[in-house]
Amino acid sequence: MIFEIIGSRILSPFIGSSTYIWTSLIGVILGSLSLGYWLGGRLADRRPDPKLLAASIFAAGGLISLTVLIKEVLLSLIASAATMIEIKALVAALLLFAPASVCLGLVTPFAVRLRMTSIEETGRTVGRLYALSTVGSIVGTFTAGFVLIPFVGSVRTLYLIAGTLIALSLLLVPLTMTKLNIAAITLFTFGVASSEGSAYLLRQNSGVYDIDTEYSRVQIFDSKDPATGKPIRALATDPYFVQSAMFLDSEELVLDYSHYYHLISYFRPDLTRTLIIGGAGYSFPKEYLRTYPNATIDVVEIDPGMTQIARDHFRLIGDQRMRILHEDGRMFINRADERQYDAILMDAFGSLFTVPTHLTTIEAVRHFSRILKDDGIILFNLGGAIAGEGDRFLNAELATYRAVFPTVLLFKVNAEYPDEKLQNLIIVASKSAAPTQTSPSSDQIADLLSHRYIREPPNNAPILTDDLAPVEYYNSIAQNLYLSTR
Repeated sequence: MIFEIIGSRILSPFIGSSTYIWTSLIGVILGSLSLGYWLGGRLADRRPDPKLLAASIFAAGGLISLTVLIKEVLLSLIASAATMIEIKALVAALLLFAPASVCLGLVTPFAVRLRMTSIEETGRTVGRLYALSTVGSIVGTFTAGFVLIPFVGSVRTLYLIAGTLIALSLLLVPLTMTKLNIAAITLFTFGVASSEGSAYLLRQNSGVYDIDTEYSRVQIFDSKDPATGKPIRALATDPYFVQSAMFLDSEELVLDYSHYYHLISYFRPDLTRTLIIGGAGYSFPKEYLRTYPNATIDVVEIDPGMTQIARDHFRLIGDQRMRILHEDGRMFINRADERQYDAILMDAFGSLFTVPTHLTTIEAVRHFSRILKDDGIILFNLGGAIAGEGDRFLNAELATYRAVFPTVLLFKVNAEYPDEKLQNLIIVASKSAAPTQTSPSSDQIADLLSHRYIREPPNNAPILTDDLAPVEYYNSIAQNLYLSTR
């Protein structure tokens, strides 16, 4: 179970994190274990030898060591392949996680056969071993989620799994120095050394940090803004897009879409209280505090580790006008008091391909409306296309918001992009029929307003609900389109 859970963290920097990743991992590992059970049963009947059991465990440790050694190169090749994300996820799971899983599947039949003393005790023996196996899976699941991932890290947990398996095999049968055994131990040593060495060099030479939190695998790196050439620090949780960034020598906003959050000053010029769901590097919350000195902001960020990263790497400091709450955004809005916010900003849609589905549905939208004041607005960034194959998520979200809000506007961050191109889009939904002011307060606001999409997008998409919200299916179509045009 630890191996399976860690798998998603290993794959996410290269091919993302979605239902397709989990489906591939679970399916491949279950299939590999089944093959191991079948092979193990045949071998155990022919040669019920503890040495074979120890060899299976030792081989599993060696193969996990191989995973540590080759994962970066192999996943880079898979990520660059011109094929669908479903195929990439399946191939990655097969190559990196199937071999060791087959070896682990060999263990149970051998353990049953070796513990069997008589036919009369078959049921008791099998039941006891499967009960122990299930308890081990439960302990492994909780240990991985609550301890190893947030406090040890995904890659170092692989070291721990491999080392534990190798040590366990040695306890069962003392090591004999065959070429295969020497190769396995060498793989383990080189895997740990290469992984730690490359991480150290990246930190020293490129300022790259690879951090596991309770919810994400986060990569932080220094680069240059392609538009200005100025040095920036960026944060990414998937291989396709940067989720947050800041200039190293100034406090300006880096990412184009984040400027559109200032439209709140056009639609609600008298705002006093705002909610933002999703903190990441806290770029806009910091900007909000500087720009609106008489207003307060509540930031709901599910991941305490992300807030700590913002403090350590993105110049986040405490402010009495900013309240930070570490909980799921949907849970917060479900219980929040009515009519308390002038504006809600959604920044939890990490990228086009990592969307928290439970924040997209009509049930969530009704809660957003409930906690907004009578003339309140909600504004959020969404990745997608307005027309063509990649438009399904956008159109479904527009239909969902139009079912609750009387005014729903769409803005193109890059006005020159064709409608069929995947891009950053901004949705503004208002509880009132019209904005409270008619003229923009600055040239910046006027420029943002000029990006409003005037033509009406198709309105034949189904409304998203908690029961049926195929957001990842819609976005998998868009993702495959995006990868095919890179």
